[in-house]
Amino acid sequence: MVTREMSESMENIENDVTLNAETEAAKAAETVENKTAEVAPEVEVDNQVENQDVAPEAQEKPAAEQPAAEMPELEKVDYSALNKDQLVSELEKLLAMPVDSVKDRVAQVKAAFFALRKEEIAAEKAEFLAKGNEEQAFAPATDEAETKIKELLGEFKEKRAEFNAEQDAVKQENLEKKLKIIEEIKSISQDTDNINRQFSHVQQLQQEFKAIGEVPSTSTTEVWKSYQQTIENFYDLLKINKELRDYDFKKNLEIKQQLCEEAEALDEENDVIAAFKKLQALHDKWRETGPVAKDIREQLWARFKAASSVINKKHQAFFEDRKASEKENADAKTALCEAIEKIETEGLKTYSAWDEVTKQIIGLQEEWKKLGFASRKVNTALFTRFRKSCDEFFAAKAAFFKQMKEELAENLAKKNELCEKAEALKDSTDWKATTDALIALQKEWKTIGPVVKKHSDAVWKRFIGACDYFFEQKKQQTSSQRSIEHDNLKAKKEVIAQINAILNAEEEPEDAPQLIRDLMAKWQGIGHVPYKEKDKIYAQYKEAIDKAFEKFDMKAVRARLSNFENSISQSGADKVYHERERLVRDFEKKCNELKTYENNMGFFTARSKSGNTIVKELEKKISNLKDEIALLEQKIKIIDEKI
Repeated sequence: MVTREMSESMENIENDVTLNAETEAAKAAETVENKTAEVAPEVEVDNQVENQDVAPEAQEKPAAEQPAAEMPELEKVDYSALNKDQLVSELEKLLAMPVDSVKDRVAQVKAAFFALRKEEIAAEKAEFLAKGNEEQAFAPATDEAETKIKELLGEFKEKRAEFNAEQDAVKQENLEKKLKIIEEIKSISQDTDNINRQFSHVQQLQQEFKAIGEVPSTSTTEVWKSYQQTIENFYDLLKINKELRDYDFKKNLEIKQQLCEEAEALDEENDVIAAFKKLQALHDKWRETGPVAKDIREQLWARFKAASSVINKKHQAFFEDRKASEKENADAKTALCEAIEKIETEGLKTYSAWDEVTKQIIGLQEEWKKLGFASRKVNTALFTRFRKSCDEFFAAKAAFFKQMKEELAENLAKKNELCEKAEALKDSTDWKATTDALIALQKEWKTIGPVVKKHSDAVWKRFIGACDYFFEQKKQQTSSQRSIEHDNLKAKKEVIAQINAILNAEEEPEDAPQLIRDLMAKWQGIGHVPYKEKDKIYAQYKEAIDKAFEKFDMKAVRARLSNFENSISQSGADKVYHERERLVRDFEKKCNELKTYENNMGFFTARSKSGNTIVKELEKKISNLKDEIALLEQKIKIIDEKI
């Protein structure tokens, strides 16, 4: 059964994964656009300086692109081996460290803690259900460690938000500093008369520019282009000697050729997402590398661009395939929603009927779990729709079980009342009137429905015990009946002897079957025999009758009914009532099986050889079940006539 907590957990997991996947795809697509836009300007910039002597500083990457300072390496910890209190302590230690250096560790602690907590809740729930409680009533106990770790996680979230805000402020400040340096270099470039005297100062400004940290991502490309253009203009005016520029071209050529080789090797990468991320890193390095000689510039860029195009197409195809898969999953989930919505609960009146439909619901839930995610637009709505139908079914089931519980309790009260009446009569010596009264109570007992299983045997033993006590007292007062029983025993032995005489006759009588039936009727007309002899004499009678039925090809069903009727006649009242309840349960079970087989007949076709075989087997089973049901009905009728 899917509880409300399980349903909400399933929904959260699906939404988180779908959101992360689509967000990653959007970022990846945006990155491809940005990287392509950032690489292309190099050609334009190089064209502007093709005949100029460029200083080495002009080809250094922007400061915003410099690698961040490495975080201190943390000691490795196996969080899955720690208990909850240890995990809380570990989280407290991590909160004392820089936020950006421990965010992955915090996530690991959180996952390990709630994995342990999930196991605890599952064990607690199993114990709760083992005590006979209803699943809907379960609620996990409050856990102090869980409360503490949630407080710590909230504190970490606040610290991380503060850290991000600080970083944004620093990036904005860095942007203003870099723009100021660019404007100062532009101003120096305009003073052509004193530009040589400002060379050292410009180098110093370049170092300052590189030392400044990151700027907002929306301004990175624009600042970098402006800086590169400004530096290129400055060195165009400065006219550094061509040998230095050629050396720089050669160095840049080696770097870019290596980048081309690495980009081409990514085609062998099996993980499309990983290959795409590596390509973005190669584009970053390409942007950071200065220009090469004009005659090979376009050719080199075309090679790198071609390698990039291969990976980009693979990346695009991956997300297109995933989109198609999400469409298939959405269609499959819609079909499951429609299937569960078609299930009707109004006609479910028995425990077995509810259990059968419950199995169908659980089967649909298992199919749902096997399906992947649909698109973000419909995934949440489909899950909400599916969960709503599940919740409505289990709510209706709970209401039915509650109603049945009330009826069972009412039946128990009625049967206890009958027990009190029987106990009040058990010591009576008015044999005739009391016998009639107890028989009336027994008939009334049959009209009352079932009770809870744990009380069923006890209340029945109490009732039948009072009845048996009275009838035993009555029996002791009527001991003269024993002589009659011995006469009956003699008469039954004579019947058995006559049956055996017919079986052993040298010439089979023409009307042998009719003679056997007459003797069977005579047997049924004979009264009780002594209790100690009844099993033995009946075994002899049954053996003789079985031989007669086999020899004279008489119907076995009638024999079984005759044997059953004789057995009922020889049994006490408590055994008779127990046998009737057993037969009624068996009758209901056979009826349900018959209904199932008849429903299954509609799912098979006899067009093929195998289909025809299955249909014949089902028809045979249905025929046998109908015979068994008819026999059970007659047995119940025999008991009702005897009571």
